Amino acid sequence: MSIEQAASPAWAGHTRGSVAYGRLLAALFCAGVATFAQLYSPQAVLPLISADLRIGAAEAALTISASTVGLAIGVIPWSTLADRIGRVRAISVSVTIATAVGLLVPFAPSYQLLLAGRFLEGLMIGGVPAIAIAYLTEEVDPAHAARAAGTFVAGTTIGGLMGRLVSSPVADIAGWRVGVFTVAVLCGFAALSFVQLAPQPRGFIPSKLSGANPDGGLGRRLLANLRSRRQLTLFAQGFLLMGGFVALYNFLGFRLTGAPFFLPPFVVSLLFVALQAHMTLERLYRQRVPSGAPAKEQRMTAERILRQFGVCGLTVEQHLAVQGRVELVPLVAAHEHLDEAALDAVPTAGEEVEIGIRHAGNLGRHP
Repeated sequence: MSIEQAASPAWAGHTRGSVAYGRLLAALFCAGVATFAQLYSPQAVLPLISADLRIGAAEAALTISASTVGLAIGVIPWSTLADRIGRVRAISVSVTIATAVGLLVPFAPSYQLLLAGRFLEGLMIGGVPAIAIAYLTEEVDPAHAARAAGTFVAGTTIGGLMGRLVSSPVADIAGWRVGVFTVAVLCGFAALSFVQLAPQPRGFIPSKLSGANPDGGLGRRLLANLRSRRQLTLFAQGFLLMGGFVALYNFLGFRLTGAPFFLPPFVVSLLFVALQAHMTLERLYRQRVPSGAPAKEQRMTAERILRQFGVCGLTVEQHLAVQGRVELVPLVAAHEHLDEAALDAVPTAGEEVEIGIRHAGNLGRHP
């Protein structure tokens, strides 16, 4: 954070339970929904975009890449602007312009204009992730900052999920353009909610003085970060992990809508629920199993949770095998408390595939 100045030495931030605290969390939640819903709404309808514009899967996937590249480029300029005009004002401008562009982009007459519009949309969206956490930490009591940040992250997650789940069924009925436009309309309401709910900032006073930061100018501070090998490693990890995650979902839709599956786009979009389901199950597990609990208790609790969610046909150990014994999900047991004998009883990957095929076949025989 640059040009940080306290508005008052006595200001300690909004405390949990206060009206302003609740308004701030609701505002940031709406900002997260407004940005990430429109950022990822085309992802669920990429096969329809490809067919309509007569382009390949790679070209269609660039509509997602263009917006994420725009977001990445826009983060630093938006951060600088927020130091000059204030956090709330900068976020309000960001979500308003992004939503306005999002309402126009679906009706781009050509593929090239669609890419340009998506890039501009991402550029405008960049203001929210660039500023939100700084705004939050300056306005919330440090004792409650982590919980408040979690609310913002929840908004981005639900926003991304909503954008995919809304655009796809609407696209099945009225086409992908109307589907993406519908999400942009919902984002407009979320952006308006942020503007109306966000309390006036009290923990930061914007400054127009370019030399007000004691650490030096923007270029000097950027170079200092780029000289750190550890930070470069962190940057690369984020780039590769997020890139792989987005690319997987970009092309999975093409695979499942084609032979031999021929699934409708709406059914394919339900795969995005898997991410939210995993987060929900993990949270339930951590709430019900104390740290260091015996492996038997951990497995029994995990089985009860899976049954509550209607997961049947596969045991917990078989679900572990699906993970390839690499990611031992917290649903089953923490790494340091796993029962080695139970791991030895897990079927091999080949056996697990055979089990899954038989299970799918049995489900297919029921009307």
